[in-house]
Amino acid sequence: MSTDAPDAGAAAASAPARTRLSRGTIARYATGSLGTGGFATLPGLVLTYYLTDSLGVAALAAGLVITLAKVWDVVIDPVIGALTDRDLARHGTRRRLMIVGACSIPVLFALTFAVPPALGPVAAAIWVFLAFTLTATAFSLFQVPYIALPAELTPRYDERTRLLTWRVVVLTLAILLFGAGGPALRRVADDPVTGYLVMGVVAGVVIGLGMLVATTVARRALPAPGAAPLPGDAAAPAAAARTSMREHYADGIRALRRSGPFRALLSTFVLQALATGLMLAGAQYVATWVLRSEAAIELLFIALIAPALVAAPAWGVVARRIGKERTFAIASTVFAAAALSIVGVLWMPGDWIYVPVGIAGIAYAGMQSLPMAMLPDVISHDERTNGPGRAGSFSGVWTAGETVGFALGATVLSVILAVTGYVSSTAGETVAQPDAAITGIVVSFSLAPAVLIALSLLTLARYPLRRGDIESQAS
Repeated sequence: MSTDAPDAGAAAASAPARTRLSRGTIARYATGSLGTGGFATLPGLVLTYYLTDSLGVAALAAGLVITLAKVWDVVIDPVIGALTDRDLARHGTRRRLMIVGACSIPVLFALTFAVPPALGPVAAAIWVFLAFTLTATAFSLFQVPYIALPAELTPRYDERTRLLTWRVVVLTLAILLFGAGGPALRRVADDPVTGYLVMGVVAGVVIGLGMLVATTVARRALPAPGAAPLPGDAAAPAAAARTSMREHYADGIRALRRSGPFRALLSTFVLQALATGLMLAGAQYVATWVLRSEAAIELLFIALIAPALVAAPAWGVVARRIGKERTFAIASTVFAAAALSIVGVLWMPGDWIYVPVGIAGIAYAGMQSLPMAMLPDVISHDERTNGPGRAGSFSGVWTAGETVGFALGATVLSVILAVTGYVSSTAGETVAQPDAAITGIVVSFSLAPAVLIALSLLTLARYPLRRGDIESQAS
């Protein structure tokens, strides 16, 4: 692996011979996924369960709390995209908002799981809603500019795959760390209230540290001699820094309207985020009520993530041979088939469930790395056609779409639980669940995600960009 390339964003403006990213840049950028993976995994895994089985909040109300917090995210993500584009135009770096998000998220994340038990279900739901909304805001301040960076770090089709592949390796480690380690931390104390607080504090600190490391790749980039000026340079369009916030917000919507590749990729990713968000939110319920062991959640995550650690680089190799879009379709198909097979636990619950979960984990690695490697291609294609300076707008809309998908996953689960008669409880209380609720839990973890992935393959088929389209722009 070459180490001759500039250490931060300079590769994006350099001649083709200097566009191979350094190991340090890749490592520091990938470390950010320790934070993004932790935030995406742990709340999605335990927050609904925390509300229904520790705070006594009704299933439908728990889903509403999480959905409303995510709706706020959808509103602010394009605005944050506008702010980070403005930062780039004025200062030549997206780092400011990333640092604010990284520094504030540890405290806010801990507060989400620090509800005093004496408050009661209504006040507890309000507490979680306010704390989680602020936490999600801090996360977006980091995530939106973070997603925009790859398009600026390198213009090369395969280098973007390489960069995002290693990001997904770290993301996979983060999912394993938080998916298995979070529930384990929750059990360090006999009192569930204390256990959740310990989990929130430790996880929040680790998330914040991972994000802080990634901010170091967002330093000001200097163009190579003879290269086109960067958006933050004096020769770049200064109007980007003077554009109104309303216009920036509208620019993200216009990007969605004018870019067919973006619409196809975003639609696919949102449907898949809904499917994986639904499975993530349902995993703890499967462990508790189907496998009859709360500790089984850790085994489920090991089965899901351990194969993905090897699979993420392998998907990158396949993508370099046959293209990102074809590899993405293969990974999605494998995931759908594995999820569908899990429905068998309705009639034959047992440890065999870890086999299809492991196969789904192999596919999930590709479903994460490939669309994220395709997004910079979409951004550069739009810049080629419509001019530079809109990466933040694209990443803001992308983050909003991802947020919608994961939020609706928790919402769909809460609706299924409510319809099938799931019985909520407070910490230490023992309840029995009706057979219909157990069926709903299994369906939400198997059949429903498989159907959503199948729908996503229809939108992926409309994605038009190929290797030749991107390499012709970079040369």
